[in-house]
Amino acid sequence: MVTHLTPRGTASKSRQWLMHALCALAVGVAAFGPTTDALARRTPEFEADQSRLSVVPLTSLPRQAQEVHRLIYSGGPFPYTKDGVVFGNRERSLPRQPRGFYREYTVRTPGSRDRGPRRIVCGGAPKAPDACYYTADHYASFRRIVE
Repeated sequence: MVTHLTPRGTASKSRQWLMHALCALAVGVAAFGPTTDALARRTPEFEADQSRLSVVPLTSLPRQAQEVHRLIYSGGPFPYTKDGVVFGNRERSLPRQPRGFYREYTVRTPGSRDRGPRRIVCGGAPKAPDACYYTADHYASFRRIVE
């Protein structure tokens, strides 16, 4: 740890305390992620980004996607171990939000030997998302799900 020395050669206690406090804060945020309040903010930018995405009625989605959507709102259980993991939105296809806002869920693809390309990505609280999106092409495009 780097400490700053005072003119007399002793470590500055206030700077040392501040460094410890900042490190503890960083560890806490890394361990627990943003607070629920931070995740639930619907900014004007979020709403504007929402409006640029095409929509798809839930009833128009494949049966498997409708089942996953129902599981999301009931809290599971989910068939795949990766269901519910954080979706990083690296493609920036969805409205920009803090890391941890989006979670992804696998939509079974009949005939596929692996998880396949279909997913539902939801943002917000796990059992009460602000919005959910469907992709049939492994994140190349998204459509906002409307009920």
